[in-house]
Amino acid sequence: MNKFVDPKLYDLPSSTKLEQVGTNQYDIVIQRKSRIIMKDGEGILVKVNKIKEHVSNAKVGLKTSAPVCSKTKSFLEEHGISVSTNC
Repeated sequence: MNKFVDPKLYDLPSSTKLEQVGTNQYDIVIQRKSRIIMKDGEGILVKVNKIKEHVSNAKVGLKTSAPVCSKTKSFLEEHGISVSTNC
């Protein structure tokens, strides 16, 4: 059921890649080479909260091809965001 969803439906910037992987399950997809740092993690959390405003029981994860800072990964997982780096 993996399909990309229009991010504007969730009040997200149009540059955000949002993939629906199941019923009420979404992945934010980030494809780049530079490391994902805490500032990026805080931005991801804001996006997740916007998705949860529209779908209250949504589960949101992060799929990325970039390395993720260990501190950022811990931060995201504390907020219930799964991180997958094999994109």
